[in-house]
Amino acid sequence: MSTQPEVETVSTGADKAKLAGAAVLLVGSIGAFYALSGQSLWMRVAVLLLLLAAAVALFFVSENGKQLAAFGRDSVRETKKVVWPTRKEAMQMTGYVFAFVFVMALFLWLTDKTLEWVLYDLILRWRS
Repeated sequence: MSTQPEVETVSTGADKAKLAGAAVLLVGSIGAFYALSGQSLWMRVAVLLLLLAAAVALFFVSENGKQLAAFGRDSVRETKKVVWPTRKEAMQMTGYVFAFVFVMALFLWLTDKTLEWVLYDLILRWRS
C-alpha cells in the first residue's frame, strides 16, 4: 500500500483552451507551410518555425506543460545522482559479457549438434 495519496490535477477551462490553442498552432504551422507554397522556402520555414515555437510556448504555459518540465528537471536531478562506472570497470564488465555470450553460444551449438546427432543418426537413421 502506498503511503503517498494519489494526487489528481483538475484541468481548468483555461488550461484546456491553452492545449487546444497549442494544437491549433501546430496544425496551423503545417498548413501555413503548404499554403505559402508560392513564397520562398526561407519564408515558409520561418513561418513554420515561428508557429511551432508559439505552439510549444503555449503548451509549456499549460498545466500539462509545467508537469512535463518538472518531470524533465526531476529526471536530470536523478541522473546526476547516478554513480557511473570507471572506464576500467566498464571494460571489465564488457569483457565478462562477451565471454558469457561466447560460452553460451558454444554451449547452444554443442547442444544443437548433439541433438542433431541423436535424432538423425541414432533414432531416425537418416544418415548413413
